[in-house]
Amino acid sequence: MSETLTALDATFLELEEANEGALMAIGGVMVFDPLPEGGVPSLEEVCYAVARRLDALPRYSQKLSSTKVGRFAWPRWVPDEAFEIANHVSRAALPAPGGSAELCDWMADYFSHRLDRTRPLWEIVLIEGLEGGRWALAQKTHHCLIDGVGSVNVLQLLLDAEPDPSEAEPDIPISAPPGGLLQEALPRLPQPLSQAAEAGLHAAEAGAHALRHPREAASRTASLTELLVRDELIAAPHTSLNRPIGSTRRFAAVRLPLGELAAIRREVGGSVNDILLAACSSGLRKLLLERGENPPPQGLRAMVPMDLREASQRLALGNRVTSLFVELPVAESAPEERYRQVVAATTRLKRSGAAAGASTMLDLAALAPPVLHAQLARSIYGTRLFNVTITNVPGPQTPLYAFGAQLREVYPVVPLAAGHTVGIAAFSYNGFVTLGVIADADSTPDIATLAYGVEEGIEELLALRTTPSGLSADPSHAGSRSR
Repeated sequence: MSETLTALDATFLELEEANEGALMAIGGVMVFDPLPEGGVPSLEEVCYAVARRLDALPRYSQKLSSTKVGRFAWPRWVPDEAFEIANHVSRAALPAPGGSAELCDWMADYFSHRLDRTRPLWEIVLIEGLEGGRWALAQKTHHCLIDGVGSVNVLQLLLDAEPDPSEAEPDIPISAPPGGLLQEALPRLPQPLSQAAEAGLHAAEAGAHALRHPREAASRTASLTELLVRDELIAAPHTSLNRPIGSTRRFAAVRLPLGELAAIRREVGGSVNDILLAACSSGLRKLLLERGENPPPQGLRAMVPMDLREASQRLALGNRVTSLFVELPVAESAPEERYRQVVAATTRLKRSGAAAGASTMLDLAALAPPVLHAQLARSIYGTRLFNVTITNVPGPQTPLYAFGAQLREVYPVVPLAAGHTVGIAAFSYNGFVTLGVIADADSTPDIATLAYGVEEGIEELLALRTTPSGLSADPSHAGSRSR
């Protein structure tokens, strides 16, 4: 049975339709060791390996019922009667010497192109020619199909937990999609009327829930009010990070040992997410200063997605996220004070229920028909609300394999909405964290400055020592580290 996109899933289609520079695909590149016998897998082997596991991901063989969001109806997921794995799995080769620079350039070009909306919205590319005999798999999926955390769960489904797994088909439970009873309750109407009725039923259910749970409703209302006052009425500052963008991208990466982040956390407190946000603040500060801009005193505002999945929804597709809007203290010159301010900001937001406010805003927007929802989507992902997206997706901390070859690195990619020239995605895997920095090519020729600045931010935090008076810098602890 076909399933209608949720309003949040459809948001990412609407953002693309509103601006040619907005590319709403997520994904990344996975780099593997050579096969045990040497060389790389064939394209046919990759096609077979993907095909045998797609039964657990039925939406990967479904397409949109319409390539555009209608004025009164959201598209539905419908079976693609012409579906063929070969249309979604291809191969490419890096130019010599096949190092990190060549891979980043390839990724920049690959993520500059939109997925074909007439087919299921995903692709995989087998990449050959990496130095040392390594090879890679690039994966691109439209954000309307899956979010960052969901893509990690799919990653673990497509890969193996050991070099020589059994030939048995993967036995992975899949959550039933939500809304089954709702669909049965609706009369058989023409699609636009059916979806309008469905939206009305959602609104009625929301009202009934509020009556049954008045305290929860009051709390969500208060959280929404605080969000609107703090983040909507007080706009994010205007800087060179927020300009019109094209569809061509640049990409850079920073790889960090997870043990270093854990050491920082033990020494100075906070969380790994706080450390990454502070390092990104350092990088963004360096970028603005190198451009001759004064970092805004109130800081830059980052949209930080938060996963809402329950354990039973591990492989449920679609988007199950809300957001925190975190002020990044880029005007602060002292690394220790910058970190203190990041920790204070995230702690305050968690205690304030700001995530509930953002979730409530999305829920309210979902009640609007598509013709109005498109306007709300542009507002929710607009430059007035935030300057930059920074997402941290925790991955597995045990080795994964494909065709017996160990996965060594994962380069993550986050999409850029209109007017946002830079985005940063962090992905942790098997003892390392890789930050993927993606940027609009025309406005951000200095992407390397940002990447180096993030790495310097980690070095600054490593240099901090706990003293009786608090945090202080000890430059002797900082050292250069190969990129």
